[in-house]
Amino acid sequence: MAGPPPDGEPAPLDGSLPASAARGSAERAFGVYLHVPFCAVRCGYCDFNTYTAKELGGGASQAAYAGTAVQELSFAAGVLDRAGVASRRVSTVFIGGGTPTLLPAGDLALLIAGVRDSFGLVDGAEVTVEANPDSVTPDSLAALATAGVTRVSFGMQSQVRHVLAVLDRTHDPKRIPDVVRWARDVGLSVSLDLIYGTPGESLDDWRASLEAALACEPDHLSAYALVVEDGTRLAARVRRGEVKAPDDDDEADKYELADELISAAGLTWYEVSNWARTPADACQHNLAYWRGDDWWGVGPGAHSHVGGVRWWNVRHPSTYAARVEAGQSPAQGREVLDADARQLEEVLLRSRLREGLPLKDAGLHGEPGIVLGEVLARGLVEPEPAERGTVVLTRQGRLLADAVVRALLP
Repeated sequence: MAGPPPDGEPAPLDGSLPASAARGSAERAFGVYLHVPFCAVRCGYCDFNTYTAKELGGGASQAAYAGTAVQELSFAAGVLDRAGVASRRVSTVFIGGGTPTLLPAGDLALLIAGVRDSFGLVDGAEVTVEANPDSVTPDSLAALATAGVTRVSFGMQSQVRHVLAVLDRTHDPKRIPDVVRWARDVGLSVSLDLIYGTPGESLDDWRASLEAALACEPDHLSAYALVVEDGTRLAARVRRGEVKAPDDDDEADKYELADELISAAGLTWYEVSNWARTPADACQHNLAYWRGDDWWGVGPGAHSHVGGVRWWNVRHPSTYAARVEAGQSPAQGREVLDADARQLEEVLLRSRLREGLPLKDAGLHGEPGIVLGEVLARGLVEPEPAERGTVVLTRQGRLLADAVVRALLP
């Protein structure tokens, strides 16, 4: 199970938002995240808010989940309308988890239809579904495409069996080319997700995973360093000395190899851990997060953000369902970000993007050469954009992104 929720103030049961949430809303994009909190097996490294059938227990129905989530979508539309937030059609939908494709394709179609009915979808909206490679078939992918899905993100993680075993991943790596082909055959854009730094993973293992992923010619590729989260089985194994904790230098070497091979294959980094074949292939939903746009998170434990107001839902599916079915907000707590917090997030998130962080937009004034003196001298930001007052990280800067943030906000 996931760790404790963030600190914050109690969220009102009617979901009401402060007047500040509406300010400037017409200028911001609006997305919807739909959390599906079910997994067939809990991976040893995962601390997401997900539940296997055994962990779920009584009082929560996987079969009824889509209908409950659609009820929250309708509730959300009413909350935003009463708050005076600008009416906007949804630009991006992301169905994540968990393993969303444990639900029947018809249930996922119901979720997408719920977004359309409550808010509308812009023409060409990006609609992503996460999937495990062993949880899809040609028919299920075709049904998702018919329902309006445009993009599927497969959790490949590694091509190497002993690495997958440490992560408690159960899929057959030989299946990856098949699922990519099936998705392509029905017109879906394809992203592959990889993890590096797993205990026992050599640099050659990581190279093999990268090469296998790139051989599939994905439209998008993500590569994330493994983080050992408290409360997970992997953390317990590290604590007992059964496996070694990830090593920072090893992970840096693997990031550099990833950037080298992925770039050589024709994909370009657009965020520290993400590469896309063309700008249109970048995950527009995640870009909205990094740019500070608005989104409503549906489901147990899901987080939302509208105009500097952030809230998070209760975590257990049974508690979530009871709240929604009673016509109450499922939010457990919230926070209203002040100017300093919003500036910190602006610097922290937008500096990770290839498009860069304009210093003036982040409220950082002064001569760029002075403001960026230290990070320029260390080769952490690109000189030419810096001359224009924009922070763009070099490859070394991407490895030390937190140091750049600290330098900008002493």
